[in-house]
Amino acid sequence: MANVILMLSVMSEALSAPEVSSTLTNNPLAHPSEVSNAATLANMVGGLIAVLALIFLLAYIVKRLKLVPSNGGVIKTIAVTPIGQREKVVLVEVNGQQYLLGVTSQQINLIDKLATSVDVPISSFASRLKQAKEQQ
Repeated sequence: MANVILMLSVMSEALSAPEVSSTLTNNPLAHPSEVSNAATLANMVGGLIAVLALIFLLAYIVKRLKLVPSNGGVIKTIAVTPIGQREKVVLVEVNGQQYLLGVTSQQINLIDKLATSVDVPISSFASRLKQAKEQQ
């Protein structure tokens, strides 16, 4: 603690010396207005980067969780179940007929044309979140 006090007193004496204070006032880089302009610009650019990063993060989350409902297309995806890293089973509906498809990164195969339609309960984000909390 004594070292810190000694260092502060030495610094204050050095800054109060007339030759040091005159060089500080003559130096154009030491003007507070230029420093504050640079700090303001850096603060503004940092804020802009943070807002853009937040927008991209939210767009990724919305896309990943499929929170945007698709509006009445001809083909409706009823359910998707991942089987492996790149394989999944997809239940789709076309003109009232349901099809069970096997989807890989290379191809799509028809597994079955369902005679009776499958009713999949629509779950909201709140119910999914509650279910995820219960599993932990």
